[in-house]
Amino acid sequence: MRPMSETLPVLSGRMRTVVGVVIACVVAAGVFLRFYTHSALWLDEALTVDRARLPLSQIAGSVKHDGAPPLYYYLLHIWMRVFGQSDLATRSLSGVIGVVTLPVAWFAGNRLGGRTVAWTTLVLMASAPFAVYYSTEARMYGLVILLTACGFISLHRALAAPRPGNLIATAVVTAALLYTQYWALYLVGVVGLWLLVTALWARHRGAPAPEWRRPLPTLLAMAAGCILFVPWLPIFVYQSRYTGTPWAAPPNFAAVINAVTGFTANQASLSTAGTNQGRLLAVIYIAMAALALFGVGRSGRVIELDLHTRPRARGTSIAVAGTLFAAITGGILTASAFSPRYAAVVFLPLVLLVALGTTTLLDQRVRLAVIGVAVVAGLIGAAQNINTQRTQAPAVAAVINRLARPGDIIAFCPDQLGPDVYRVVAHSSQYDMVTFPRGTGPQFVDWVNYSNVVHAAHPIVFAAKLAAAAGTTHRIWLVWQPGYQTYGIKCETLATALQNAPTLAGQNRVINRPMHYYEPMNLTEFAPRGE
Repeated sequence: MRPMSETLPVLSGRMRTVVGVVIACVVAAGVFLRFYTHSALWLDEALTVDRARLPLSQIAGSVKHDGAPPLYYYLLHIWMRVFGQSDLATRSLSGVIGVVTLPVAWFAGNRLGGRTVAWTTLVLMASAPFAVYYSTEARMYGLVILLTACGFISLHRALAAPRPGNLIATAVVTAALLYTQYWALYLVGVVGLWLLVTALWARHRGAPAPEWRRPLPTLLAMAAGCILFVPWLPIFVYQSRYTGTPWAAPPNFAAVINAVTGFTANQASLSTAGTNQGRLLAVIYIAMAALALFGVGRSGRVIELDLHTRPRARGTSIAVAGTLFAAITGGILTASAFSPRYAAVVFLPLVLLVALGTTTLLDQRVRLAVIGVAVVAGLIGAAQNINTQRTQAPAVAAVINRLARPGDIIAFCPDQLGPDVYRVVAHSSQYDMVTFPRGTGPQFVDWVNYSNVVHAAHPIVFAAKLAAAAGTTHRIWLVWQPGYQTYGIKCETLATALQNAPTLAGQNRVINRPMHYYEPMNLTEFAPRGE
């Protein structure tokens, strides 16, 4: 069967040149945006960097208390050994991964629907706000997108020609995905189930043995990839029991739609999904993905709907929808939180569907207009990432660096504010830095039994300890923010207790600005009275 795009009208020579220049400009802009942002590292990034710079032998034990698989941490460790630990250096690993993803996405699109789908996939990926953002964040989600692109190609190759090389590639990518993000378990499970059902259905309808057995080697290769994950299972089980996601509420099935709209937003300011360009891009994603599954282009003005679905899009659509529904169901059953970034495992397959859906638009002008609008809307959203501030930590650290004295106490409530502030405080070793609720240092957050630890902690007792430690010679700098999940009013209570301490006088130095920062925070100085 010929790729659907081969039935499309061929662009004229002049139009082909214009389109080629536009594609080059879009890709160049996408590459630039994958390395350029003004923001400092926020909590998740700072934690990732702190864990990754531990000795290799200690990373697994540290990640055990974080709730994530280890592959990205190992890669970042090696990367930092070569390029350093600055914000630009640590984020550049994701930037390079994001750039490498672009040609891989082109090959994935070419396998799905020919060159037209390939070039469309390329410009959509280059301009996608979701892909751009996670190319500028020191986290594993850019790697997830790359691995799903590699997995798509290896899976198609293995199904078409189940040779050892293709099967080994499928097994390796499967294992790499599982070692990068746990939502890959849902993707692998859904794809594996689809392959099994496909084989059984073909056998049921009397297909010859070579046909119905064709998916089985690929299924076995995926199973081999899962076996490679077995050594990590004890830590995974521990994380599942004791870490969880105490920083957010469990999802509902509206999260399936939120995942798609989240793909069109700047992830550090999800309100951009509510901007005009965000809404427009989300509509194009949903409409084109639906046309890929149900649409049949008959002419420039006529698209028929085939409710039996189109074979070329069927498996990819099941992978996207099935993974999202399975993951949300799992989150509801286990009371685990949802964030659009977790859906990175289906982002590349969704973009492939969007690109494939544009091929049902047989009028060249309409097709290029739809793609052009999607690209422009995406670039506008992606460009916002340049100036979006993910954390207010630099503003807090600037005051501490200017006014704090050696021996002063810097306290954090919640402890989740510690890692990114600690990173930008100069000469941090000359201060006594402590976090609520555990009373530990600010470099790491221990998520083990987190909710229980928070509930058991007493902010008034903690405040008394801080005041006693400060005595009459040192100041307390409280970095705090209300509204964190599981904390109730404990951070406000801590700040009030220090304010009411007879030996201390409080003064707000930094006021939180939630409209300007993804991670806002307050800084209050408590100085000995009479100083």
